[in-house]
Amino acid sequence: MMAKCSIAPSVEPLFQSFNGLQYLAETCRFKVPNAWFLDQFGVLHDGKQPYPGAISTLEKLATTGAKMVIISNSSRRASTTIEKMKNLGFDPSLFAGAITSGELTHQYLQRRDNAWFAALGRSCIHMTWSDRGAISLEGLGLQVVENVEEADFILAHGTEALGLPSGVVRPMNLEGLEKILECCATKKIPMVVANPDFVTVEARALSVMPGTLAAKYEKLGGEVKWMGKPDKIIYESAMAMVGVDASDSIAVGDSLHHDIKGANAAGIQSVFITGGIHATELGLHSFGQVADISSVQPLASKYDACPTYVLPAFTW
Repeated sequence: MMAKCSIAPSVEPLFQSFNGLQYLAETCRFKVPNAWFLDQFGVLHDGKQPYPGAISTLEKLATTGAKMVIISNSSRRASTTIEKMKNLGFDPSLFAGAITSGELTHQYLQRRDNAWFAALGRSCIHMTWSDRGAISLEGLGLQVVENVEEADFILAHGTEALGLPSGVVRPMNLEGLEKILECCATKKIPMVVANPDFVTVEARALSVMPGTLAAKYEKLGGEVKWMGKPDKIIYESAMAMVGVDASDSIAVGDSLHHDIKGANAAGIQSVFITGGIHATELGLHSFGQVADISSVQPLASKYDACPTYVLPAFTW
């Protein structure tokens, strides 16, 4: 089934709806090798367990010669992401690698060969995780401070806690973190957000991610460096990893604002998985339930994103 998805007055692309990936994997006119850039939360797993059919679909996709890369807005390092996938039952050898927002953030803060990052100081307010486990800043030469007056920038890895100079974290709710942001905005210090997602799917529930804090900071007038989707930087890094051009790449994700809009920016095809973070907006209540195309079209327009294909889930 085809439907119009208009992003701009002069552009009227089409998206196609399928019930599984088999047709795309076996008939799309990609060169071999080709690359599939896969989001993890909301596509492959829900943070607790793999989605039905996800592992077998990866195995079948691998037989087509596809190079698969996990591209995630996770604030964790790439190695941590691969290890988590292994613990969830996925075979790490199926993936050519992983690129995460956390990995990009770490690399840019460590190298500082980018003009914007080179200008950052070394003292930061660190917003991180507590229940999920805090994120190490080892090797970055940063000094974590509590006093906003001593901070050069904000580093947002999580939404559950405030990092302390001692290395431990103080659990803090979203309201508490937002009050700190208000003080930071007054001082006019920049923010680096290591996970641009607003929410993520976890066991069918939505959890608040650091992108929510970043959006709040921008509303307060603060400057934010968004490290990850929808910026094309993460897609370009993935293409460089596997040596594949945009014309032979396709991204799979459940977020119109991050995954699909990011793929549009990078000039690559995309698969929108409707059963992820947009499930409620699309009136979906069970895994694998097919979304009404008449609902997908206005939702895509709302987020200024245009998927090439639409699927209910990452199944074969």
